Amino acid sequence: MVRDLRKSYRHVAAVRGIDLEISRGEVFALLGPNGAGKTTTVEILEGFRRRDHGTVDVLGEDPARASRAWRARIGIVLQLASAGPELTVLEIVRHFAAFYPGSRRAEEAIDLVGLAGQAQSRIGTLSGGQTRRLDVALGIVGRPEMLFLDEPTTGFDPEARRQFWQLIRTLREDGTTIVLTTHYLDEAEALADRIAVIASGLIVAEGAPDTLGGRASAAARVSWEPPGGARRTVETSSPTATIRELAREFDGEIPGLTVTRPTLEDIYLDLIAAAEGDEQP
Repeated sequence: MVRDLRKSYRHVAAVRGIDLEISRGEVFALLGPNGAGKTTTVEILEGFRRRDHGTVDVLGEDPARASRAWRARIGIVLQLASAGPELTVLEIVRHFAAFYPGSRRAEEAIDLVGLAGQAQSRIGTLSGGQTRRLDVALGIVGRPEMLFLDEPTTGFDPEARRQFWQLIRTLREDGTTIVLTTHYLDEAEALADRIAVIASGLIVAEGAPDTLGGRASAAARVSWEPPGGARRTVETSSPTATIRELAREFDGEIPGLTVTRPTLEDIYLDLIAAAEGDEQP
């Protein structure tokens, strides 16, 4: 739970009064352009950065004053695996597992991220995508109640991304609360129960992926190809009625018919553009 969170760096306000409430066991995605304030917000939730103002409660404690026992209850996916390139995958995951009470077996964490075949490989020999998977293994080996994932699938190929998505779903089914930041909007749409969009240090929209920013009620685009003419498109709040009219006009089948509503990317870009427009003098 976050209320009126604020953080400035010298004369620059990075976070300007954010309210958030994340439920236990949900996947919550925080989206925004670079410099919007999302990294600062997440670092405050993790206890890595102190806030200037506001109330923050994560798993029942203030991260700024949280105990060592609290830190053992959270998982953070950082870019750590590049350290110790001479160690094997299994060695570094076992090393991190020893920091936590009740941790997963190192072999289990490695298997969950799809690195079982590289368990005995030295870290320095891993590809970029494999190194990122190892970062994730280090984040989940402690069986965290709350997991922070910052751009977790950067460098993953499409198959690896889908496998990782399944891991996130498995963790959610086990009751893990997940805070996800990503620039992949399809990832947020596939995984998140709720999304918040942050721009210029403020939350500009929050909701489920299919309703964010009025998406569910936004006008549909109906397109068709009249014989001998250029493709036509209309925006309408009643696409069914439009299709009925077209069906009568064409006496049945409508040539080249498509019906679409705004994608999450459309809504996201509109929200960011509106927020940045409001910031102009």
